[in-house]
Parts: sequence; C-alpha cells; structure tokens
Amino acid sequence: GLAPELESEIGGVHSLVEIGSGSSRKTRLLLAAMHSLQRYVPVDISAEFLHEAVAGLARDFPHLAVRPVVADFTGPFALPGATPDDSAGNLGFFPGSTIGNFTPDTAVALMAQLGRTLGPRSRLLIGVDTTQDPALLIPAYDDAAGVTAEFNLNLLARINRELDGDFDSRDFRHLARHDPQQGRVEMHLVSRRAQEVHVRGRLFAFAEGETIHTENCYKYSPSQFLHMAHAAHWRCERSWQDGGRTGFTVYLLRRDA
Repeated sequence: GLAPELESEIGGVHSLVEIGSGSSRKTRLLLAAMHSLQRYVPVDISAEFLHEAVAGLARDFPHLAVRPVVADFTGPFALPGATPDDSAGNLGFFPGSTIGNFTPDTAVALMAQLGRTLGPRSRLLIGVDTTQDPALLIPAYDDAAGVTAEFNLNLLARINRELDGDFDSRDFRHLARHDPQQGRVEMHLVSRRAQEVHVRGRLFAFAEGETIHTENCYKYSPSQFLHMAHAAHWRCERSWQDGGRTGFTVYLLRRDA
C-alpha cells in the first residue's frame, strides 16, 4: 500500500533513479503507481543484468523512457541526458536494505554522493533494517533452507572462476554472527581444517576455525539513521514501518540544499 501513498505524498516525479536496480515487484509497483513518471533510470554494475531487466520493463511500461546506466553506484555517476530543470522531479530509490552493507561512515558518504547526483531538491526513498534482536537476526542470515549459506559460499566459486583460485567450498562453512557493539550481523566463511589456498598465484594459509569475513549487515535505529541522513544533507519527510517484528523502515528523504 506504500506506492499510491507515495504518489500523493511526493507529487510530480519526473525520473525514478533506482540504485542497484532489479526489476523487482517493488519497482513495478512504484512505476505503476507514479502516474507523473516519465523516465526510469536503473543503475547497476552489471550490463547483462540491466539489459534483461530493462527489456521486460520497456515492454510492460511502453509510455516510460527507460534509460539504464551501467555504473558502480558507490562512486560518482552521471544521470543520462539532460535532467529536468527542476531536479525536484528526481526520486532516488534504494530498495531492500542495501545501505546496511556499508559501514556508517561509508553509508553517509554514499548518501551524500547520491544527493549530489540526484540534485538539490530531489528526494530519496530508502529501506533500512532496524531490528537488533539476535533471535530474529541470526535465523534470517542462517536459514534452515541454506539459501544464505549457498549465497555466501558462492563467493568462493566466483574467486575460483574470476581470480584463478583453487578453493574447495566443502572445506568452508557459513557462519552468521551478531555483534551488538557494532550493531551488525557479520557473515563469515569458516575454514573446516588447516589448509592452503591459491588466488592469482598467491598462497593463503588458513588455520582450522579461521574465517573469511565476507559481509556486514548493519542495523540502524531510527535515531541513528536520521543522524546519518542529516550528516549527508538529507532530511526526513516521512517514514513507514512494516508493522511486524522484523523492524524494516522505509524513509522518504528530501535534499536539504
């Protein structure tokens, strides 16, 4: 029910700029609800992924100009073509809780960078995980079906394929660990035995139980996140909570300069 509310909350949005895009259900709901929208700009590092996503969206939303940008959104990137004179028409969309994969300082720098890209009176719609309850967090990152473990272990397959590595994924296991001091869940790959691995001809020795720290997922309280947003020159116009115990919040931010 968020998409129709957004249309009335924001008013005329000319361009939706999705950061780290995926033609997901959430994106489609937004595109369908925002009647003033003229342009959709998905930003992703994978040209192949963008090509597939864009083909489906262009077919389903023929009135929309779809202008993909192949870029690493963690650095500066340019919006395609001439942006509207009034950049209040730009809405950045940073779905999921991807911002939690960055350290707090990096997250602030990233939000500031996005503000410069989107323009002075633009808005940013961003999802943030807030729960700090380990009873909820650890099962989410160490699920019984092994989906997260498979995702984490796939990193070793990619190293083998792309960096000429000789990891054996059977020699590592997935571990999700909650660090309450840092306010984050850490993902690790734990070496099951003492072993030696090569990557690009370089030797890496692992002791039994030694880990590769692969990812962080920070969980920000509303006050923490708003403090970060202010530091990046955004102010909060509105927020929505999911209503359940999972502690997910969507913020609508406006560029304060």
